[in-house]
Amino acid sequence: MIILALMSLATVAQKKVSITIDDVPNSLLYKGDGFRSRLLNLIDSMKLPVAIFINEVKIFDIDEADESLRMLDEWIESPNVIVGNHGYKHRMYSEEGIDSFKIDVLQGEAISKPLALRHDKGETYYRFPYNDLGKDAHEHKLAVDYLDSRGYTVTPFTVHSDDWLVTQLYEHYKKAGRTKDAERVGREFVEFTLKNFDYMETLTDKKVGRNVSQIYLMHDNLLNADYLDDLLTALIKRGYTFISLDEAMKDPVYKQTDYYDQRHGISWVYRWIKDPQQRMQLMRGQPDSQAFEKELTQVKKK
Repeated sequence: MIILALMSLATVAQKKVSITIDDVPNSLLYKGDGFRSRLLNLIDSMKLPVAIFINEVKIFDIDEADESLRMLDEWIESPNVIVGNHGYKHRMYSEEGIDSFKIDVLQGEAISKPLALRHDKGETYYRFPYNDLGKDAHEHKLAVDYLDSRGYTVTPFTVHSDDWLVTQLYEHYKKAGRTKDAERVGREFVEFTLKNFDYMETLTDKKVGRNVSQIYLMHDNLLNADYLDDLLTALIKRGYTFISLDEAMKDPVYKQTDYYDQRHGISWVYRWIKDPQQRMQLMRGQPDSQAFEKELTQVKKK
């Protein structure tokens, strides 16, 4: 279905988005699926360009680390995948400090960078865990300068949809055998994500005066393994085509000044706003995930 939609709508599509996937590899999910990644299978089947951000410690989440390593190698080998570093242990930089941050960056490339080189690829992108660039402007600069010295480009994002939270609710219903509730959450998640795309489109169109190359942040989890196909199909119907992170980063919008110097991982759309009050007002207007969070809290109590 998605391939047909691509063929029929690609010629009229004007919007562009790069899909980026954090927290690869999800070894526990692959094990449950017979040591395969349904997410990667979908990506390869439709030749979807993506960038993955690797936490190498996740290789060892299961006893069968050799299988987990093989799966990571399959991700890196894919011609549709750009390889990025997400830190070894997914640590919050603002809590760990610059020395621990440097160690985590180096440990985070120990396995993936040689694998990337083996497949004639580099590892030149870095995404901060939690998009936490440090507690103040000084820490931001220390980290960015260090990454620059290592040849890394800090990877921004414009759109996200708290899939790390929603997947917890979705997985709860799946494990409990509550299929209809799980399917409802999946459908609601897709609609919620589309609302976030719409909102960020409005902000960027107003600020820049044109369609910009969006960068969508998602995670390697069960929710996306089951519903990414639906989301991509809906985005195509909205006029989107999918581009690589390399191409997205060529958009001049990503050369704007980052005025945000706190620790919380907000969209770069907000970081480009100099006035803190205006920034906060726009953040309050974004669709939020409170309904999912409330439902998750309720089901955990039962």
